[in-house]
Amino acid sequence: MSANSKEIRIEESDAAAISERAADAHRVDHEAPRAYVVGVSSSELRKEEARELLDELRSLANTLGLDIVGENLVNLREKTPSLLLGSGKAQEIAEAAEAAGADTIVFDHTLSAVQQRNWEKLTSKKVYDRAELIIKIFAARALTKEANLQVELAQLQYSLPRLAHSYDDLMRQRGGRYGTKGSGEQKIELDRREIERRIHEIKNELEAVRKERTVQRRRRERAAVPRAAIVGYTNAGKSSLLNALTAASVKAENKLFATLDPTTRRLLFAQGQTLLLTDTVGFVRNLPHGLVEAFRSTLEEAAQADLLIHVADASDPKVDTHIATTLQVLGEIGAEEVPRVLVLNKIDLARPESVEDFLARYPGSIAVSATSGLGLGALVERIQESLTSGMKVLTLRIPHAQYQLVSLVMREGTVLEERQDDDATWLRCRVPERLEWKLKDCAIEPDAWGN
Repeated sequence: MSANSKEIRIEESDAAAISERAADAHRVDHEAPRAYVVGVSSSELRKEEARELLDELRSLANTLGLDIVGENLVNLREKTPSLLLGSGKAQEIAEAAEAAGADTIVFDHTLSAVQQRNWEKLTSKKVYDRAELIIKIFAARALTKEANLQVELAQLQYSLPRLAHSYDDLMRQRGGRYGTKGSGEQKIELDRREIERRIHEIKNELEAVRKERTVQRRRRERAAVPRAAIVGYTNAGKSSLLNALTAASVKAENKLFATLDPTTRRLLFAQGQTLLLTDTVGFVRNLPHGLVEAFRSTLEEAAQADLLIHVADASDPKVDTHIATTLQVLGEIGAEEVPRVLVLNKIDLARPESVEDFLARYPGSIAVSATSGLGLGALVERIQESLTSGMKVLTLRIPHAQYQLVSLVMREGTVLEERQDDDATWLRCRVPERLEWKLKDCAIEPDAWGN
């Protein structure tokens, strides 16, 4: 074997490894890699905010199971196309990561395919950015078929533009006449076609899932059961709140993205009404655009809800930023116009003065603790008020033979006053406009009450 052919084989092995990492959406390291994290401040990103994002990156890395062995917050004066940072600062970070014993470097700044590849060559370590880290977390935590498909789609869409650079070195190994193709060029075309084919296949599968979800949603709408979605920043306690309100047993951990798949449970009010309550995936700053797109069908639960229960973490000093991030994502998915109730959770972990300041900054918000149950009664009352605020007040005389309409009103509306005689049930009530046509034959004038 010639030296040249041996060199080509080495490059092919390297390229195949890169392709495998790019295409495998569900690969999770069983050992705990030692990670060195790098934050970047700039003229567009203040140092204080960059520090907050770096701290959040550490939490994200811990969620994935990485062992943080060092960090560096650098000031970016001018971006370079090859390494993002200047060569001197890059060498400094490479040496610091090596001294710390890291085998992975994670940047809190988007890296281009060229930059990622150059960093891996410079350090001989795995290097990726915040977007890829979040995708890896989603891949590790997805449970249902739909979530797995969504994660795989995001992974493939993220890695597809990176394929070309993965094969640059391989293509340079082969010369040839005009119009000929080197082995690397052939390999990348095969891989690109395979990835594009799989992306198309996943999109078709997700479309089928969306159609099934639409059918389920229409069934719920025909049943006239109101729906609410719990939304908020990741680790704000959304799943814990769902469990506390509905006696459910949804997995709740003190980790980012503990819940990826939407879970719906019934909340029964004291008056007999029913609410379908859905826990949704948490939001995070700088969420990869591909994940927003991939999880759009999941997040549609928020856009299609009658009410949003926006949960914020009272114990987090960055709660205002997290609220702003959640509102931004809600706007991206078309849910900005849905009525909202802002809930300050984990008040048992916060200072009383911090809670008071929050309630003053956000008038109408509710302070609760999903763990201790404090404030949950007031929250349920607020949810009822919000759901009935747009309802119409009716006076009804419902014959006993149509008692199913009484049950409907009690389930979907609010009964203000009730009495019965030998022939009928009399109700003063608030009902959603969608029910008005079902009750029109029983509606009477208000002054007819008791006559």
